Amino acid sequence: MASNVLQDAKRIVVKVGSSLVTNEGRGLDEAAIEEWARQLAALVQGKDGVRRELIMVSSGAVAEGMKRLGWKARPKELYELQAAAAVGQMGLVQMYETKLRAYEVGSAQVLLTHADLADRERYLNARSTLLTLLRLGIVPVINENDTVVNDEIKFGDNDTLGALVANLVDADALVILTDQPGLYTADPRSNPAAEFVHEARAGDPTLEAMAGGAGSSIGKGGMLTKILAAKRAAGSGTSTVIAWGREKDVLLRLTQGERIGTALIAPTHKVQARKQWMMDHLQLPGAVTVDAGAVAKLQTAGKSLLPVGMVAVQGEFSRGDVIAVHNPQGQEIARGLANYSSAEARLLCKHSSDEIEQVLGYSAAPEMIHRDNMVVFGAGG
Repeated sequence: MASNVLQDAKRIVVKVGSSLVTNEGRGLDEAAIEEWARQLAALVQGKDGVRRELIMVSSGAVAEGMKRLGWKARPKELYELQAAAAVGQMGLVQMYETKLRAYEVGSAQVLLTHADLADRERYLNARSTLLTLLRLGIVPVINENDTVVNDEIKFGDNDTLGALVANLVDADALVILTDQPGLYTADPRSNPAAEFVHEARAGDPTLEAMAGGAGSSIGKGGMLTKILAAKRAAGSGTSTVIAWGREKDVLLRLTQGERIGTALIAPTHKVQARKQWMMDHLQLPGAVTVDAGAVAKLQTAGKSLLPVGMVAVQGEFSRGDVIAVHNPQGQEIARGLANYSSAEARLLCKHSSDEIEQVLGYSAAPEMIHRDNMVVFGAGG
């Protein structure tokens, strides 16, 4: 199964750590970033016959800022860390943009915090933006917005951010590139009997016992954060591979099915996980009632729910809430993430998607619930 984690993946999140990006604090490693850019470009462009969507979650802003400011030791003062992040982010994103552009691939900078993904509306905005970038063949380069959020620098790590981004975009796989070849049953530096773990189930509690502490003076994460990130990613059905970032052609070889690093397999398929998450909502804040035509499109054609098919709105809900979809008889036939609030939905009933901007003054999306964010039940509810 491990060989298929990347081989079958079409949407992949790649995370690289500070020690790899900055060559252990000696400034940005231009050669390493160029190598990843070359591999990312080959995958996006479908050089092997399969076009893929790639997101790069990259650490390194603070470390690069330290180098540019001439600081030898990581500062402890919060505002100095934030200043280093602000300075370093300029060089980090410029390097990725230059290297990807050399291979005729566009890039985009996206700075996120955990709060962005906890807020329902900001979550949907971030998701919509990232999916649009991927559809356009752009490689988003994501980092934590360390400059404005204090607890991200103190306690955060980009392994966790990589998992959250994988959940956000429904990624098929998360690749965590690190300065270690993968997971061992114990620390091989102190235990010669330690064995390499080629494959395991993400979320297995025994994995956390195997993981050691941080191995770098530059980065914040250790193997434990990677194990926990894989567990988090598995919650939405995304499998994870932990591999050595300087392995030659590591991304290309993984997508060809080669066994490299440690594969942590998600026990649940991503579609099943997403549907289960929505099904687990026992209480929904509201619902929309749709006409017979919309029922047919949802149940037989797998379409998104458009405002033109809505005839009534029940309850009070916000954008990003999970809401029910009722047929004319009042039976629940589907549920999903609302792109509009209840107040907006009431105004949009029976209007075409082309009229959304005219009715509301703006258009967040052409559909009330996108098919990717909806679970549909059988005929009759």
